[in-house]
Amino acid sequence: MKWEYWMCLFTETHCTARGLRFSSIKAYKATLVQFREYVRVRCNDCSPDNITARNVLEYLEYLRLERNNNESALNRQVTILKNFYRAIVAMGHLDPEQNPMAHFPKIKATPRKLPVMLNHQEVKNLLASPPDDTVIGLRDRAILSLLYGTGIRASECASVKESEIDLIQQTITVTGKGGHQRTVPLNDNVVKALRFYRRVRGVVSHDSCFFHSRYGSGMSRNAIYQRVRLYARRARIHKPVSPHKLRHTFASHLVEKGVGIVTIRDLLGHRQITSTQIYLHVTAKELRKAAQLHPIGQLAAELKELLPDVKLPFQTPRKTIRYG
Repeated sequence: MKWEYWMCLFTETHCTARGLRFSSIKAYKATLVQFREYVRVRCNDCSPDNITARNVLEYLEYLRLERNNNESALNRQVTILKNFYRAIVAMGHLDPEQNPMAHFPKIKATPRKLPVMLNHQEVKNLLASPPDDTVIGLRDRAILSLLYGTGIRASECASVKESEIDLIQQTITVTGKGGHQRTVPLNDNVVKALRFYRRVRGVVSHDSCFFHSRYGSGMSRNAIYQRVRLYARRARIHKPVSPHKLRHTFASHLVEKGVGIVTIRDLLGHRQITSTQIYLHVTAKELRKAAQLHPIGQLAAELKELLPDVKLPFQTPRKTIRYG
């Protein structure tokens, strides 16, 4: 019972008091349930106050070898377990010296990779893939246009309310991670797609979700992921496409157009500029263009003109002298 009690304290009391979103709390709970099941099977159902750092290390090895979890997933497990035991200590249910995560070794950070993005033709094909003669098709066109045109997250798109989209002022207000709100301007084409959908959808209350499923309820984050993948297949895009890939594409295309990194940070709702700096990558085409602009090209041409007929020493084969 102690496991269930402590997990409930952490998720329902600690996480709720911190103002975490329901989706975050749900993910934390799922992680703890998985660890608790491992302890039940592999550690003789050890109580949470008797867990050691060795148990956690063996759990991570199990995740790596038997469940093929990558370094990112392992780091996430460690972070949640650290937060869990830190909260239990703070609430007075565990002595600090009994905290198995207090001096836990640092896990190797996941190598940061450049984000996958779509090119302009792929985006064009994707946006044109939903049908324009059904309510669902117009809804999905509006969703795709909104995701690419604003860079908002799938969860932000799913939870946006009717009152939070202003098609006159051309803005959308979304609630991001940590409950932080931001207002993002809308492009004319995005406004047009949203207006078409609103017209065929019909009137709804101000506190209702803007995007509705075919059954009349609000759309979930997973449903938006599924729709994006569906239309990516129809558009014959041979890349893994998701709402987050459209977010990457939104930011990358703004970088290509010369938009400042601080502006992109504010549009994406990043709290730290370091999260946005990954989009400061350049394409191979731009790298080649930059190489051609290097002054060494002019320098090499000038040397050739200065010394048109002169043979330098290393150009003349060395004669071999033989001694008889």
